Amino acid sequence: MMIEDLQTTDADLEVARQHVQRGVRGIVPALIGIIAVAGFLGGAVATAVVASDGVLETALATGLFGVAFGLPITLIVTRVTMQRGLTIGVEQASQQRRLETEVRRREFETRLSRALEMADDEPAAYDVIRRAMSAAIPARPVELLLADNSHAHLERVVAVAPAESDAPGCPVEAPDRCIAARRAQTQVFVDSEDLDACPFLRVADHDRCAATCVPVSIMGTTVGVVHTIGPVGAPVDRESLETLQSLANQAGNRLGMLRIMAETQLQASTDGLTGLINRRSVENHARQLRNDDDDFALILADLDRFKALNDTHGHDTGDRALRVFADALRRTLRATDLACRYGGEEFVVVMPRASVDDAVDAAHRVMDSLQHATSRGEVPTFTASFGVAASCEADDFDGVVQAADHALFEAKRGGRNRVCISGRSPAPEIEEFSKRRSASG
Repeated sequence: MMIEDLQTTDADLEVARQHVQRGVRGIVPALIGIIAVAGFLGGAVATAVVASDGVLETALATGLFGVAFGLPITLIVTRVTMQRGLTIGVEQASQQRRLETEVRRREFETRLSRALEMADDEPAAYDVIRRAMSAAIPARPVELLLADNSHAHLERVVAVAPAESDAPGCPVEAPDRCIAARRAQTQVFVDSEDLDACPFLRVADHDRCAATCVPVSIMGTTVGVVHTIGPVGAPVDRESLETLQSLANQAGNRLGMLRIMAETQLQASTDGLTGLINRRSVENHARQLRNDDDDFALILADLDRFKALNDTHGHDTGDRALRVFADALRRTLRATDLACRYGGEEFVVVMPRASVDDAVDAAHRVMDSLQHATSRGEVPTFTASFGVAASCEADDFDGVVQAADHALFEAKRGGRNRVCISGRSPAPEIEEFSKRRSASG
C-alpha cells in the first residue's frame, strides 16, 4: 500500500474554523447596523430635500428597506468571506503543522545521529536504537530484525513495547522472505486480513492488526526491517512513519560503519590464513601483561620439515597444514591464552598467569590434538616441535621469545616432535614421552 500524503487533517480544519469564527465574530450585526443607519440617514436626507412632511416615517421606511435588501447580501458576502478565510486558514494550519513536524523530525534525527555516533560497538548501537524506538512511537510495539552473518536468517536484535502489550514478534525467518526487505520499500498494511497483506501477519501470535514495515539497509544491501503493529485500520501516522524511516536509515548507516570498523580492526589484528591473531597483536598483549606486572609462560612452536611438506605436496597442502595446527591450538588452549602465527610456520602462545610446567602440559595437549587431526587423512601426517620459556627470563618480550627459540632449537636437535624448556634439561619422563612421540610421528 502506498503512503497517502494527507494535506490537511481534522485538527487543521478545527484550528482554521476557530480562527475564522474569532475573526468574523460581531461582523454581521455590525454590518446590519451600518446598513440600517445608512438607510435611515439616507432616507431622512432625501425626504428633507424633496419635501418637509413625513421625514421620520420616510427615513424609517428607507432604513427598513435597506436592511431587508442588504441583509441577504451581507450574509452571502460574509459566508463567502468565511469560506475563503477557512480555506486560507486550513492551508496555514497545514503549513504550520508540517513545519512543526519537520522541526521535530530534524531534532530527532540530530539527537539520534549524535547518540549513534557515541556508540562504539553494535550492542551500544542497539541500546540507542531501543531508546529511539520508545521515543519515536511510545504507544506501539516496535522491533528491529537483522540478518545474521550468513545473511540467511533474520534475528530480533531490538524490541520495545508499551507495558500493556508485547513486542510484535514477526516470524519471518530470512531477508529474502520479508516483503519490505525484498522490495527495499516501506510497506504499510491496513488490515492483516486484506488479500494483499503480508502472509506473516496472519501466522504471527497476535490478533488481527495493521502493520508497518520499514527496510534497513547496510552499504546498499537490505539486511533487515523495522516492524511495528497497531489496531486494524490505523497504521502509524505520517510523522511517526517518517521518524521510523529516519531511524531505520541512520541505524543501518551506523551499524554498517561499525561492521566495517570491526572488520578492518579484525583484519589488522589477525592472520588471514589461520584466523589467529598476528605478531603485532600478541606483542601488544604481552607488553600490556608486563605493564600490569602479570607473569606469563610462552610457547614457541614450529612445524617440523615444513619445507619438505610444501615441496612434496604443494603450497595448498602446506596452507591446510597451517590451518590444522591453528585449529589444534584453538581446541586445546585456555580461553585466556593468546595464540598467534608468528611468521611462516612458527607460532607463539602467550599463557597469562601460567608456569612453564603448565605450558609444557598445554604443548603436549596440542601434540595430541594435532596427531588426532592428521590421522583423519585431511592432510599428510606432520609434527611440530615446541620451546617453552617464562616471562621472568628476560626484560622484554623479544628476550622471552629468544629464550623459547633456544629451547625450540634443542627440541629440533633432539629429534623434533618434542617439547623443551629454556634453561632446563628435559626431565626423564618428558624426554621419554617425546621420544615415543617422535617414533610414532
